[in-house]
Amino acid sequence: MNPYTVVPAEPCHVEGARKVMLDTFYRDFGYGYRPAWHWDVVDLEGTYLRPAGHTLVVAVRGEEVVGTTAVRAGGPKSPPHPGWLSRLYPDATTAQLFRVYVAPSHRRHGLAREMVRQATRFVAGHGGYRALYLHTDTRVPGAEAFWRALGEPVFDARDGDPEHFQTVHFEIAL
Repeated sequence: MNPYTVVPAEPCHVEGARKVMLDTFYRDFGYGYRPAWHWDVVDLEGTYLRPAGHTLVVAVRGEEVVGTTAVRAGGPKSPPHPGWLSRLYPDATTAQLFRVYVAPSHRRHGLAREMVRQATRFVAGHGGYRALYLHTDTRVPGAEAFWRALGEPVFDARDGDPEHFQTVHFEIAL
Protein backbone atom coordinates (compact mmCIF):
# COMPACT_ATOMS: atom_id res chain seq x y z
CA MET A 1 0.00 0.00 0.00
CA ASN A 2 1.29 3.47 -0.94
CA PRO A 3 1.87 5.51 2.24
CA TYR A 4 1.51 8.80 0.30
CA THR A 5 -1.47 10.74 -0.96
CA VAL A 6 -1.35 13.68 -3.34
CA VAL A 7 -4.24 16.10 -2.93
CA PRO A 8 -5.24 19.72 -3.40
CA ALA A 9 -4.12 21.55 -0.25
CA GLU A 10 -6.55 22.56 2.44
CA PRO A 11 -5.95 25.07 5.23
CA CYS A 12 -4.71 22.26 7.50
CA HIS A 13 -1.81 21.68 5.06
CA VAL A 14 -0.53 25.26 4.91
CA GLU A 15 1.99 25.16 7.78
CA GLY A 16 3.46 21.86 6.57
CA ALA A 17 3.70 23.16 3.01
CA ARG A 18 5.44 26.33 4.21
CA LYS A 19 7.95 24.20 6.13
CA VAL A 20 8.81 22.15 3.02
CA MET A 21 9.28 25.35 1.02
CA LEU A 22 11.43 27.13 3.59
CA ASP A 23 13.55 24.03 4.17
CA THR A 24 14.15 23.87 0.42
CA PHE A 25 15.24 27.53 0.23
CA TYR A 26 17.73 27.11 3.04
CA ARG A 27 18.96 23.53 2.63
CA ASP A 28 18.76 22.81 -1.09
CA PHE A 29 19.19 26.25 -2.61
CA GLY A 30 21.49 27.62 0.05
CA TYR A 31 20.27 31.21 -0.09
CA GLY A 32 17.32 31.09 2.29
CA TYR A 33 14.09 33.03 2.24
CA ARG A 34 14.14 36.06 -0.07
CA PRO A 35 11.04 38.28 0.23
CA ALA A 36 11.24 39.51 -3.38
CA TRP A 37 11.23 35.92 -4.70
CA HIS A 38 9.28 34.05 -2.05
CA TRP A 39 6.55 36.51 -1.04
CA ASP A 40 3.85 33.89 -1.74
CA VAL A 41 5.13 31.61 1.02
CA VAL A 42 4.05 34.09 3.70
CA ASP A 43 0.38 33.80 2.69
CA LEU A 44 -0.09 30.43 0.98
CA GLU A 45 -3.79 30.43 1.71
CA GLY A 46 -4.34 33.87 0.19
CA THR A 47 -2.09 33.14 -2.78
CA TYR A 48 -3.08 29.59 -3.72
CA LEU A 49 -6.14 28.35 -1.84
CA ARG A 50 -8.58 31.25 -2.21
CA PRO A 51 -8.11 32.75 -5.69
CA ALA A 52 -9.84 31.06 -8.61
CA GLY A 53 -7.34 29.70 -11.08
CA HIS A 54 -4.67 29.10 -8.43
CA THR A 55 -3.96 25.92 -6.50
CA LEU A 56 -1.52 24.27 -4.17
CA VAL A 57 -1.07 20.51 -4.45
CA VAL A 58 0.58 18.64 -1.60
CA ALA A 59 2.02 15.19 -1.05
CA VAL A 60 1.14 13.90 2.40
CA ARG A 61 2.32 10.93 4.42
CA GLY A 62 0.01 10.49 7.39
CA GLU A 63 -0.43 14.04 8.70
CA GLU A 64 2.95 15.30 7.41
CA VAL A 65 3.20 17.41 4.25
CA VAL A 66 6.27 16.12 2.39
CA GLY A 67 5.90 17.80 -1.01
CA THR A 68 4.42 20.85 -2.71
CA THR A 69 3.50 22.11 -6.16
CA ALA A 70 1.82 25.46 -6.73
CA VAL A 71 0.00 27.03 -9.67
CA ARG A 72 -0.81 30.67 -10.08
CA ALA A 73 -1.94 32.85 -12.93
CA GLY A 74 0.68 34.79 -14.84
CA GLY A 75 3.66 34.28 -17.05
CA PRO A 76 7.31 35.15 -16.58
CA LYS A 77 8.12 38.71 -15.56
CA SER A 78 10.44 40.99 -17.49
CA PRO A 79 12.84 41.81 -16.03
CA PRO A 80 14.48 39.55 -14.99
CA HIS A 81 13.36 37.40 -17.93
CA PRO A 82 13.46 38.64 -21.55
CA GLY A 83 10.56 40.76 -22.77
CA TRP A 84 9.86 38.43 -25.71
CA LEU A 85 9.33 35.56 -23.25
CA SER A 86 6.80 37.61 -21.27
CA ARG A 87 4.96 38.39 -24.49
CA LEU A 88 4.98 34.70 -25.49
CA TYR A 89 3.37 33.79 -22.14
CA PRO A 90 0.99 36.64 -21.30
CA ASP A 91 -0.42 36.86 -17.81
CA ALA A 92 -4.05 36.63 -18.98
CA THR A 93 -3.69 33.15 -20.53
CA THR A 94 -0.70 31.60 -18.75
CA ALA A 95 -0.53 29.52 -15.59
CA GLN A 96 2.85 29.12 -13.96
CA LEU A 97 4.18 26.26 -11.86
CA PHE A 98 5.99 27.18 -8.66
CA ARG A 99 7.36 25.49 -5.55
CA VAL A 100 7.74 21.93 -6.87
CA TYR A 101 9.59 20.57 -3.86
CA VAL A 102 9.82 17.22 -2.08
CA ALA A 103 11.49 16.76 1.30
CA PRO A 104 14.77 14.82 0.83
CA SER A 105 13.77 11.69 2.75
CA HIS A 106 10.64 11.34 0.59
CA ARG A 107 12.22 11.74 -2.85
CA ARG A 108 12.31 8.99 -5.49
CA HIS A 109 8.70 7.92 -4.89
CA GLY A 110 7.16 9.70 -7.91
CA LEU A 111 5.64 12.43 -5.74
CA ALA A 112 6.83 15.42 -7.80
CA ARG A 113 5.64 13.78 -11.01
CA GLU A 114 2.21 13.08 -9.51
CA MET A 115 1.87 16.58 -8.05
CA VAL A 116 2.77 18.11 -11.43
CA ARG A 117 0.32 15.76 -13.17
CA GLN A 118 -2.48 16.93 -10.86
CA ALA A 119 -1.47 20.58 -11.26
CA THR A 120 -1.45 20.18 -15.05
CA ARG A 121 -4.92 18.62 -14.94
CA PHE A 122 -6.11 21.57 -12.82
CA VAL A 123 -4.74 24.08 -15.34
CA ALA A 124 -6.18 22.19 -18.33
CA GLY A 125 -9.62 22.13 -16.68
CA HIS A 126 -9.62 25.81 -15.75
CA GLY A 127 -10.74 27.06 -19.17
CA GLY A 128 -8.91 30.37 -19.29
CA TYR A 129 -5.36 29.10 -19.61
CA ARG A 130 -3.65 28.30 -22.90
CA ALA A 131 -0.18 27.53 -21.51
CA LEU A 132 1.52 26.08 -18.45
CA TYR A 133 4.95 27.66 -18.02
CA LEU A 134 7.82 27.19 -15.57
CA HIS A 135 11.48 27.93 -15.24
CA THR A 136 14.13 26.04 -13.31
CA ASP A 137 17.70 26.50 -12.21
CA THR A 138 19.62 23.62 -13.78
CA ARG A 139 22.18 23.69 -10.95
CA VAL A 140 19.60 21.85 -8.81
CA PRO A 141 20.47 18.15 -9.16
CA GLY A 142 17.96 16.34 -11.36
CA ALA A 143 15.88 19.43 -12.17
CA GLU A 144 16.67 19.70 -15.87
CA ALA A 145 16.16 15.99 -16.59
CA PHE A 146 12.91 15.99 -14.62
CA TRP A 147 11.43 18.94 -16.54
CA ARG A 148 12.65 17.67 -19.92
CA ALA A 149 10.74 14.45 -19.25
CA LEU A 150 7.54 16.43 -18.61
CA GLY A 151 7.74 19.46 -20.88
CA GLU A 152 9.43 21.18 -23.78
CA PRO A 153 12.22 23.70 -23.31
CA VAL A 154 11.38 27.06 -24.85
CA PHE A 155 14.44 29.07 -23.86
CA ASP A 156 17.83 28.14 -22.45
CA ALA A 157 19.18 31.17 -20.60
CA ARG A 158 22.30 29.52 -19.19
CA ASP A 159 25.41 31.63 -19.47
CA GLY A 160 27.95 29.32 -17.84
CA ASP A 161 28.80 31.68 -14.98
CA PRO A 162 28.54 29.63 -11.75
CA GLU A 163 27.60 32.78 -9.83
CA HIS A 164 24.42 33.25 -11.95
CA PHE A 165 21.27 31.19 -12.07
CA GLN A 166 21.43 28.70 -14.91
CA THR A 167 17.83 28.98 -16.00
CA VAL A 168 15.93 26.96 -18.57
CA HIS A 169 12.30 27.86 -19.35
CA PHE A 170 9.73 25.14 -20.14
CA GLU A 171 6.17 24.70 -21.29
CA ILE A 172 4.09 21.69 -20.27
CA ALA A 173 1.48 20.61 -22.77
CA LEU A 174 -2.10 20.90 -21.61
